[in-house]
Amino acid sequence: MRRATHTLMTPFFTPDAKELSPFGPPKIFLAGVGELMTEVAGEVCDGFLCHGFTTEKYLREVTIPALARGRAKAGKTMEGFEIVGPSFVVTGTNEDEMKKAAAGTRQQIAFYGSTPAYKGVLDAHGWGGLQDELNTLSKLGKWEEMGNLITDDILNTFAVVGEPEKIAPELSARYGDVISRISFYAPYKADPERWLPIIDALKKA
Repeated sequence: MRRATHTLMTPFFTPDAKELSPFGPPKIFLAGVGELMTEVAGEVCDGFLCHGFTTEKYLREVTIPALARGRAKAGKTMEGFEIVGPSFVVTGTNEDEMKKAAAGTRQQIAFYGSTPAYKGVLDAHGWGGLQDELNTLSKLGKWEEMGNLITDDILNTFAVVGEPEKIAPELSARYGDVISRISFYAPYKADPERWLPIIDALKKA
């Protein structure tokens, strides 16, 4: 029977403690969606990476309580624990851009919604039955039809929708008190310049 052995990492991966000054050891973050993985992140990590397929309701009512349970297991509080998340953003400078942004985002939401492991997010809003429909369509390769099942209500729940000047205030209203860092999840082609005023507004928020 072969014995299990432990392999030490090379010095490249184990820098001298003095080299870590002044920022200290790197923080460890874990991503998750379900409650168990989220609880583990709270117990053993310094921060949590939210999945793009989340909502304000799910974050506040499921994710944060699960993180808090994990912190409690480790004898810690949420103080200093970082939550990072991407948020779907639907924006544009004219009607055509907004329409294309919405279509791309609906399809991405539908793709994630078809995944059984993410059904809990839909359940939180009473949309659990949608997961079965999306999953069936995904197996048939009917991607466009899947996107058509994402109603305006669902789109606006998962995504911040509006002209560029409306994005930063809405992101701050939804997540400003709980998320340390946020990024834009935009599954569509867009001019990079479009995001600059949004970024500037978020910095000032």
